[in-house]
Amino acid sequence: MMRFLKLAVCLLIFSRSFSQEKWDLRKCVTYALQNNISVKQADLQIRFAELDFQQSKLAKYPFLNFGGNLGYSSGRNQDPTSFSLITTGYLSNGYSLQASVTLFNWFTQKNTIAVKDFNLQATQAGAQKARDDISLNVAVGYLQVLLAKEQATLASIQVAQTLSQLENTRKQVDAGVLPELNAAQVESQLATDSSSLIAAETTAQELLLQLKALLNLDAAADFDIAAVPVDQVPVLSLAELQPESVYNLAIANLPQQKVDELNLKAAIKSVQVARGNMYPTFSLFGSLGTTYNDKASEITSKTQINAPIGTVTVSGTPYQVYPLNPFNVYGYGKINYFNQLNQNFRQSIGLSVNVPILNGGNLRTGWQRAKLSLKQTELQKEQNSKTLKQDIYKAYNDALAAFEKYNANKKAVETAQKVYDFAKKRYDLNLLSTYDLLISQNSLLTAKSQMLYSHYDYVFKIKLLEFYKGQGIKL
Repeated sequence: MMRFLKLAVCLLIFSRSFSQEKWDLRKCVTYALQNNISVKQADLQIRFAELDFQQSKLAKYPFLNFGGNLGYSSGRNQDPTSFSLITTGYLSNGYSLQASVTLFNWFTQKNTIAVKDFNLQATQAGAQKARDDISLNVAVGYLQVLLAKEQATLASIQVAQTLSQLENTRKQVDAGVLPELNAAQVESQLATDSSSLIAAETTAQELLLQLKALLNLDAAADFDIAAVPVDQVPVLSLAELQPESVYNLAIANLPQQKVDELNLKAAIKSVQVARGNMYPTFSLFGSLGTTYNDKASEITSKTQINAPIGTVTVSGTPYQVYPLNPFNVYGYGKINYFNQLNQNFRQSIGLSVNVPILNGGNLRTGWQRAKLSLKQTELQKEQNSKTLKQDIYKAYNDALAAFEKYNANKKAVETAQKVYDFAKKRYDLNLLSTYDLLISQNSLLTAKSQMLYSHYDYVFKIKLLEFYKGQGIKL
């Protein structure tokens, strides 16, 4: 039985020490920023906002459209070249070039460009917030894995210690110094400690899987993190992280506050856009066009004829009557395609005004809606600022409590260690029962676990304050 337990413990300890690759926090964060889906989605939102901004700038330039047509008409129609009514079927072809430009619309286009610009900047700040959030989440996951590994290490030390106790107790039982009950109690403790080690290892693996998902790594990929002793993690002192100063820096530097400020500016400009839509718009327009008709004809020849127009009889003698001037007889032919396009070329230019009068109240409602949206944005900005301040003060109080708890747990570990050392000496002299020794041993393990947890909790709370301060995450 004892050999089996030794083998199981050795396999557990060996399995947790084997890994092909170790990632530090910098590598984890860098990989996450390049591969995390949320970050990629935020980058796509930037591209959408850039397109909207570019389109709003292009909208201030003149509109220019070219069109062409080719068709056949029959029955009673209007000739597109002479505009006379005809009943002959014909093939027609036409081209047109139309342009228009807004001269003045109460700065609606200018304000629209400003709205899209602020929206783009807000989207960029929002993408930075997404990257910061991912960095923070990766750091939290990294710390959680470190804590789980530390707890697994502590559990493995406990198993090794109990295993050593079992060997010594078994020797004394075999020598007849101690009863078999003592060995059974230690074996039971070893089984409990081994179960705790398995649970700690399982927790560490589950947290590693969660970290993989955050990094967008395949779950089957070989992955492990570099072990960083928690006491070597650089942290600022609480004196450097006073909540009011941290809040002032957060208001000036955090992306979410920039997003709120830019959204407010965009909402102000949106109100101006909605108001400008209710006023007249002045525009300049112009067009060029030409047409072709396959039935169109032109004079190709002219012949002067002085033909008799009648006869008269004078004294019984007939005489032919001629006009005083000869008249012309014309020959007709089809007009050349390009000549016809040139002859039918037409131009137009003009000034137009569009005055909104009755439109179902849509424009005025839009203006009022924009003002309400502005108010809503102001309230959201105020709410986010208050929430940020509350979070910072809470983080500071939590860090202070974690620091005090860590110091108390350190003292508890020192006391529990002394109790265990005395108990071990008495046990070695057969002055203490195995049950009492195991109680002191478990009390020491519990104290160490609590100290380890409070230490990591304190480090995380400090790192959260450093994050609010704008210093990023460093381990």
